[in-house]
Amino acid sequence: MRDPAEQKNAPVGDAHPTDMSAPGKGVAKARILVVDEHSLLRHGIVTYLNCQPDMIVCGEADDIPSTQSKVAECRPQLLVIGLRLGTGDSLEFVKTLKAQYPGLLILVYSAFEEAIFAERALRAGANGYLMKKAIKEEILAAIRDVLRGQIYVSRELALRAFQKSLETQPQHRLLEKAPRVENLSDREMHVFQLVGSGLGTRKIAHALNLSVKTIETHRGNIKGKLGLHSGAELTERATAWVMENLLPQQRNEISVIKKKKVVPFRAA
Repeated sequence: MRDPAEQKNAPVGDAHPTDMSAPGKGVAKARILVVDEHSLLRHGIVTYLNCQPDMIVCGEADDIPSTQSKVAECRPQLLVIGLRLGTGDSLEFVKTLKAQYPGLLILVYSAFEEAIFAERALRAGANGYLMKKAIKEEILAAIRDVLRGQIYVSRELALRAFQKSLETQPQHRLLEKAPRVENLSDREMHVFQLVGSGLGTRKIAHALNLSVKTIETHRGNIKGKLGLHSGAELTERATAWVMENLLPQQRNEISVIKKKKVVPFRAA
């Protein structure tokens, strides 16, 4: 066991040589930082992980700035992070963290469709992607796989990726040209979600610290890729997509607010 001073000075992501396949007595506990803007959900994950013999939650955070501070303070081996943190761009944040702390392991979990977001999260530097609707035992399997140096995605997504690899090139090119949400870039996808959550161009620009002109350019690119012809069509398509891809309990919240023509951006 390292002494406290040595642990404090250890680089982020520096793990003890442990056997994660056989959790139990004598196994050093993996240090985990949990990030989610919903305190009730975050508390549930923290409590559950702290009950495991091979894991300990060294900290928790609810947004990007507090996560940056906690990573530096707690020196976790693994970050378990919700994909959406308010209007913040979590994928860009994952890229930043991996550049700052190459040894930090990151498991992203989300309510949004893994067929669209898992690959984006892995490209950003995440080591695994887990759907929030997964049973609680699956988060343990995901964490242990990632701590062993493996990439974690669901079996369904792995099979889908294998099928995609078998597609012929002409078929693949046709899919890339089709007006599908999956063909949006990461930044376009983020803007698309914010549009579908009821934010106007100026509010999106302010939230992302970008110019209004840049957001207008993104909106134009999104309309072009999705075959849309007006801002109204974009808002309608984006709103429908956000509602369709939220968890059932989140849809219930939206159904009430939709009467006011505003759809809140929920964490995913």
